[in-house]
Amino acid sequence: MKTSFWKAGHPPTLFSAFLYFDLSFMVWVILGPLAVQIAADLHLTPAQKGLMVATPVLAGALLRPIMGVLVDHLKPRMAGLIGQVIVLAALALAWYGGVETYRQVLALGAALGVAGASFAVALPLASRWYPPEHQGAAMGIAGAGNSGTVLAALFAPTLAAWYGWNNVFGLAVIPLAVAFVIYTVYAKDSPECPPAKSLHHYLAVLKDRDAWWFMFFYSVTFGGFVGLAQSLTIYFNDQYGLDAVTAGYFTAACVFAGSLVRPLGGMVADRTGGIRTLLFMYTAAALLIFIVSFGLKDKFMALSILVGGMLALGMGNGAVFQLVPQRFRKEIGVMTGLVGMAGGIGGFYLASSLGYSKQLTGSYQLGLLIFASLAVLALVGLSGVKSRWRTTWGSAAVTAARV
Repeated sequence: MKTSFWKAGHPPTLFSAFLYFDLSFMVWVILGPLAVQIAADLHLTPAQKGLMVATPVLAGALLRPIMGVLVDHLKPRMAGLIGQVIVLAALALAWYGGVETYRQVLALGAALGVAGASFAVALPLASRWYPPEHQGAAMGIAGAGNSGTVLAALFAPTLAAWYGWNNVFGLAVIPLAVAFVIYTVYAKDSPECPPAKSLHHYLAVLKDRDAWWFMFFYSVTFGGFVGLAQSLTIYFNDQYGLDAVTAGYFTAACVFAGSLVRPLGGMVADRTGGIRTLLFMYTAAALLIFIVSFGLKDKFMALSILVGGMLALGMGNGAVFQLVPQRFRKEIGVMTGLVGMAGGIGGFYLASSLGYSKQLTGSYQLGLLIFASLAVLALVGLSGVKSRWRTTWGSAAVTAARV
């Protein structure tokens, strides 16, 4: 008999993981919503704008495996505390000292990558408290910290218009400090934390082909989500002439859709199976991104199509992490770091490629079409492994969860 979700784990830790993840993601992507205003003051080219918003994503991606190692060696709670202190210090320094050059923006973006690496902490912190049949819901709720991207898109451009974009970095310190206190008080490590592994064990995970499949699948779902979250303010400004604040509102609508349904994606995957959920989501994402690549004339039509695409990608994020703990429960710390790294690399590719596509061709179409093709490739790859997965580690004899 299944234990109810709220009695199966530790809700205070789940909430703390969500809040930490949420506000970390808010500042991780904050350069995206501020990009129009920063680019105007620093006179950036389309390629420079693309690289500026992509830098925190890449830094976060590369730091996630390191955070995964810290999670296994210091346990998730302590790894999270260290990460939060670094991000608070970076934002305070940027605000106090001022960001006046393109290189300084890139340096800040690299430092904000630590906030993006929070993914590798928050998910294991929550996951280790919950049994297999509730992994989709637990990982979905913790992973709904993606919604922090909504806060950035909704408030950052307006605050920048009122107080100047450099002061937004100082204002961001306030909610982060509150989250730090809550996390310190309420987050607890699960008593079932596995012992720390040697470097050999980390490298051994990469010898498993399933690890690479999960990394690729997440590079498309999460990469698409965060890449678009970073780029859409620029896109709506360039494509439709929207001012920075209005473009931020349009972006917030898209990001809200994608982050809101991440828990739903995990819950649907718990009921119908992660593979079936992902097959549908990749199909929808590929089709919708393909349509929007043709530069729809009506901005509201483009908005509706992009909202649909973000819904598919957001649910896909939840579905991927319904499957990962089933396959790699004992290695969930390092796998969260590796899969999260791949997701960040996908986001870096999408955000930077859109900037280069615009500069080289005068249009975003090429960048969007290539990413839609990656979603099709993920669909084909998942179709190829689904039978093996369902008859090995995902069989009814091995797990009570739907795969």
